Amino acid sequence: MSETTPKRLALILAILLSLMAAVIFVVFEGIVIKKYYWLLISGTFILLIILQYMILRYSLERFIYDRIKLVYKAIHKQKLNKDDKKGQIASIHGDIIGKVNEEVESWAKDRKEEIDELKKMEVYRREFLGNVSHELKTPLFNLQGFVLTLMDGGIHDPKINLDFLGKSQKNIERMITIVEDLEVISRLETGEATPQLSNFPITVLVREVMEFLEPKATERNIKLLFAAEYNDTMIVRADKEKIRTVLTNLILNSIKYGNIGGRTKISFYDMDENYLIEISDNGVGIEEQHISRLFERFYRVDKHRSRAEGGSGLGLAIVKHIIEAHDQTINVRSAPGIGSTFSFTLKKV
Repeated sequence: MSETTPKRLALILAILLSLMAAVIFVVFEGIVIKKYYWLLISGTFILLIILQYMILRYSLERFIYDRIKLVYKAIHKQKLNKDDKKGQIASIHGDIIGKVNEEVESWAKDRKEEIDELKKMEVYRREFLGNVSHELKTPLFNLQGFVLTLMDGGIHDPKINLDFLGKSQKNIERMITIVEDLEVISRLETGEATPQLSNFPITVLVREVMEFLEPKATERNIKLLFAAEYNDTMIVRADKEKIRTVLTNLILNSIKYGNIGGRTKISFYDMDENYLIEISDNGVGIEEQHISRLFERFYRVDKHRSRAEGGSGLGLAIVKHIIEAHDQTINVRSAPGIGSTFSFTLKKV
C-alpha cells in the first residue's frame, strides 16, 4: 500500500469538500438541474476541486514542512559538516515525509549500532578491570604473606629470609611487567608510540630473536627452525624494535605452550606488496571458541597453566596493537592436538 503524502491528502480532501458543496447546493436549491446548466456546474465543480486542492496542498506541506524541518535539521547536524548543512536542508522538496523517514531510519540504525558498540565496550571495560584486579591481586597477596612472615621472625632465620626475599622480588617483577605492558598498550592505542620506520632484513631479525630464545627452547627440548633456506634480501619497512617485540612474544608463546620435544617453525611468503611471516608449532593447539578472543588483554585459554608459565597476559594484545600500528594484519589458525600458526604481514621494500 502506498504511503499517504500531503499531495494525496490534499486531493482527497479537495474532492470530499467539493462533493459536500455540490450535495448541499442540490439539497438547498431543491431543483432539477436543466441540461444546459450541466456544463457550467461541471466546470465550476472541477475548478473548485483544483482550487481547493492547491490551497490544501500548500497549507499541508507548509504545516508538515515547518515541523519536520526541525527533525531534519537535528539529524543533519550529526551527519553533515557545517558547509553541507544549508544546501542539504534547503533541497527538501517532493515527498518530504518519505525523505525524512529515510533520514530517521538511517539515523536510528546508526544510533543502534553505536549503542550496541557502547554496550560491548562496557562489558569489555568491566572484564578488563576485573582482570587487572585479579592479575595484580595474586602477587600483592604473595608479597603480603612473605613480608608478614619475615616480620614475625622469619627475617632472622637464614633458611627463610633469603628464600622469601627472592620470591618477593619475583612477584614485584611480575607487577612491574604488568604495569609496563599496560603502559605500552595505552601508548599504542592513543597513537603516542608511533612506529619509527626503517628498512631492514626480516630474516636477520628473526634469526637474532631465535638465538636469544634458544636457551628457553632448549629447556623444553623444542627446536627453533626456518621452514626453508631463506636469504637475507627480504627487506621490510617497519619499526625494527617493535617487530622484535612481536617476534619475541610469538616465538616465546610457541615455546611455552608447545609440546616438549616439539618444534617451532618460521616461514616467509612473498605477497606482492607485503611479506607474510608465519610462526607455527606442533603443540596442544587452541579450541575454536577461544581464537576470536586471543588478542584481548589478559585473556588466557588455560588460566592456571598460563599464570604458572609467567608473563603479564598482555603479550598478544601488544602484538596486535603493534601490527595494526603498521597498518598490517595478524591472524591465527589452530586446531587442538595439531598446533597453532600465527601469521602477520609487513610492508615489502
